[in-house]
This record gives sequence, C-alpha cells and structure tokens, in this order.
Amino acid sequence: MKLYRKILIVASLMMLAACSSAPKQNTAKVSGQGEDMCGAAAQQSYVGKPLSSLDGVRFATPMRAIPYHSAVTMDFNPHRLNFIGDKAGIITHVRCG
Repeated sequence: MKLYRKILIVASLMMLAACSSAPKQNTAKVSGQGEDMCGAAAQQSYVGKPLSSLDGVRFATPMRAIPYHSAVTMDFNPHRLNFIGDKAGIITHVRCG
C-alpha cells in the first residue's frame, strides 16, 4: 500500500507541475526601434523633388539616392538616409536604413 501511495503522490505532483503557467516573454522595445535615428523626418521636404536635387548636398548622416529598380545592398544602417526615387526620378520616400 505504501508503494501505491508514493506513486499516487508523485503522479499528482507531476500533474500539478504541468498546470503551471509558462514564463512571460520579454516584450520590451529594443532601443532605437521605431525611432527616427537618421533624421528622415526632417528631410521629408525632398519628397516630390528630383533625385538630382541631392547632387552636392551634404548631410550629417550617411545617405544614398536609390533610383527606381536599382540594385542596393541589403545591409541595414539605422543612421543612413535613403532617398527612394520613382520611374521619373522623383523622390517618393525618405527613410532610414
């Protein structure tokens, strides 16, 4: 009878342990995520202008002008300004990356 009681206690403890809640995952925001780290918000005035309007302009952060359908590297630099152009060479978006 003692063996049966021990097995019952161990089985009960195992079932009770299985009912515990999972540990909470850390959902804290990564530093810099979603922030305007390159200053793109301040450069939105270039939207609607030709990509050639960037010739000779100096920025405090690295930048690149990306013509329509051009090949670019996929590396992400949150401090780099990206000026994205359309088929006509007009800037449609200014983003970090």
